[in-house]
Amino acid sequence: MGSLTLPEAPARTGSFRPILGAAVFLFVAVLAMAGVKSYRDLEAARRHKDLLESRIQGTQAEIARLRSKIERLRSDPGTLERLAREDLGMVRPGDVVIELPPDSAAPLVPKAAPAPAPLPTPVTVSTTASTPAPPPGHP
Repeated sequence: MGSLTLPEAPARTGSFRPILGAAVFLFVAVLAMAGVKSYRDLEAARRHKDLLESRIQGTQAEIARLRSKIERLRSDPGTLERLAREDLGMVRPGDVVIELPPDSAAPLVPKAAPAPAPLPTPVTVSTTASTPAPPPGHP
């Protein structure tokens, strides 16, 4: 049998290496930008988490303070009486009540009237044409 000869493949004039290199570089650049954005988003989420945790701690402290106040109101009659006197204006029979005028009322001593503003000094304007002044001693 005869030998079969395969035709030679044509020589490549262009190479895919530069295109492949550019595609890989573009992929890595996009991946890096996405990583930077993800890192920023993660940091923002951490700051938000810290803010929420501090709010939770503040709210828990306020809850503890209010529970303590409720317990004092239930068990301490002195606290209850003080609040009734201060907040509700309640008095015991036989207490003397002195009512003072509110702060917004007119004061008992009249204030001195403010001094009037000084008047502007008059300015004289001459509208006559300038003429030489007569020498001293001339009428």
